[in-house]
Amino acid sequence: MATPAAAAAPNTAATSEKKKPVFVKAESLKPETHGHNLTVKVVDSNAVKATGGANRGGRSSASLNPRGPARLAECLVGDETGCILFTARNEQVDMMKPGSTVILRNAKIDMFKGAMRLAVDKWGRVEVTEPADFDVNQENNLSLVEYELVNVEE
Repeated sequence: MATPAAAAAPNTAATSEKKKPVFVKAESLKPETHGHNLTVKVVDSNAVKATGGANRGGRSSASLNPRGPARLAECLVGDETGCILFTARNEQVDMMKPGSTVILRNAKIDMFKGAMRLAVDKWGRVEVTEPADFDVNQENNLSLVEYELVNVEE
């Protein structure tokens, strides 16, 4: 009879091996998907005024969030296949300078008013890297495509 520690040892060895990240291109992004790794250039970055929260229910936003209001920016990012709007939050805003190249790890696609937006939450990572040697294809803007949810009855 094996001890529980001995039985768990082979499983920990198998899980410690990390898979190589698979990088995708902007044109392959689809609505409501996640786990994307991309290398993109920042074309434009616009700060967005944070809304809501302060006067709801009689509480101030400072009591709910001790760090203060969230900083948001909408950034147009892309690669040679297309571009998409990226929603940068808090410290991500500082990294998204126009002209810089960033690696987005474990990014997800959120839907906002029927259009795709790229985002990286607490499970992902944004890192600035050395400049890439491609030009962003702004003709193929995936955030300009409007999607509609259709329920199919069987």
